[in-house]
Amino acid sequence: MNKKIRTTLKIALPLVLGIILVWYSLSKISFQELLQYFKDANYIYILLGLIFGLFSHLSRAYRWKFMIEPMGYSLRMSNSIMAVFAAYLVNYTIPRAGEIIRGSILTNYEGVPFEKGFGTIVAERIADMLMMVIIIIITLFLEFEFIYEFFSARFHPLKLVIGSAILILVAVLFLIVIKRSKSKFAVKIKTFVSGLIEGAMSIFKMKKKWAFIFHTFFIWAMYILMFYITTFSLEETTNLPLTAILIGFISASFSIAATNGGIGSYPVAVYIAFSMFSIAKEPSIAFGWIMWSSQTLMIIILGGLSLIYLPIYNRRK
Repeated sequence: MNKKIRTTLKIALPLVLGIILVWYSLSKISFQELLQYFKDANYIYILLGLIFGLFSHLSRAYRWKFMIEPMGYSLRMSNSIMAVFAAYLVNYTIPRAGEIIRGSILTNYEGVPFEKGFGTIVAERIADMLMMVIIIIITLFLEFEFIYEFFSARFHPLKLVIGSAILILVAVLFLIVIKRSKSKFAVKIKTFVSGLIEGAMSIFKMKKKWAFIFHTFFIWAMYILMFYITTFSLEETTNLPLTAILIGFISASFSIAATNGGIGSYPVAVYIAFSMFSIAKEPSIAFGWIMWSSQTLMIIILGGLSLIYLPIYNRRK
């Protein structure tokens, strides 16, 4: 498969998947019902959710400065903010293209070599991935009994143990094969893993590492608060248990990587998570659409303004 076909598939497949998932979610609820949920929603809580989301994005922009400064460059906060929002917006068109745009903005307007700027973005993603792992572990620790009972009620405990043992065995065998192999695929895997470890360790070597760690926790705390506070916008999702909030948040977070900016996949991910708690499909899907639509609208407005104003602002400078 040549490079052109691979590139086309990377762009087309998430878009096609998103369209299919939009159709699937709307097959579970009529458009009139969905519209009624939007009309009846309490927009004070939606606005509060947007404010928490905005805080997380601003914190991400400020955190980026801690990674740029040790390399001998100074990143203006205004450019950092606009680069972050522009990157989010571009990710709605081509998955992961926003990171490239963000690195390019840094090069064009701050004079930071692209490979160095892009390296900091990769390190950011490693920190975010570690935070997601921490949230999953905390969720398992706090709600282990519920999660265990949920799966044991649907799958025989012995099958769960055997299935887990098989997965662990396959993972160990895969790691052994990759470690000993010298194929191009194995080398790529080892390079990627070593890069993850090196990037994670580099966080603890920077001068302002504790500020970086604080902002990393703050960003994800705002993400969770954004999700939590918006549940109060619908009467049916007002009294969700902590388990539902955490599992819904985790499921929705992973859905963003599945399609362009989570289009279609976000409401479906929320619906699947909330169905574990016997929450009706209509409010579950409606809440997913409200969450996704409000955040997407913010990104479209602020990301679009950022792309327009970036050259104007930097021409003046």
